[in-house]
Amino acid sequence: MRIGNGYDIHKLVPERTLYLGGVKVEYPKGLLGHSDGDVLLHAVCDALLGAAGLGDIGSFFPDNDTRYKNANSSLFVEKIYALIHEQGLSVVNLDCTIFARAPKLGELRDDIRKNLAWLLHVAPTDVNVKFKTMNELGPIGRGDAVAAQACVLLETEAT
Repeated sequence: MRIGNGYDIHKLVPERTLYLGGVKVEYPKGLLGHSDGDVLLHAVCDALLGAAGLGDIGSFFPDNDTRYKNANSSLFVEKIYALIHEQGLSVVNLDCTIFARAPKLGELRDDIRKNLAWLLHVAPTDVNVKFKTMNELGPIGRGDAVAAQACVLLETEAT
């Protein structure tokens, strides 16, 4: 068994579409980033890479590479999943938290959970998604940013 964790934070800005966990969120602002800025998928990528001992997301998808400008972060998860699968590893479970004052995300929990499960080739029951508002503290609590944290457990696949 191998465990990895990941974290990411991005500023909310106008005129960007907001994606969290690969799910489009109806909101007047989106996350600033080289790709689509999906902090949850970026945290999941770092958790997967950390558990596999492969570094971090920036090593594979640098923010100065024009191929990833406005890229859908689901592509990053798919490529990293393929890498860990090649190493003979599979996902046991994922636990993650999204830190956002707004928008309220509770109604999207199942959609985010199902999309993460699909990307990681696990059952939705193997994925947990939580939300925290930060109680008006810091840039997240003021509604200026969104962050995410992810923890993943990998196991060696049976041969």
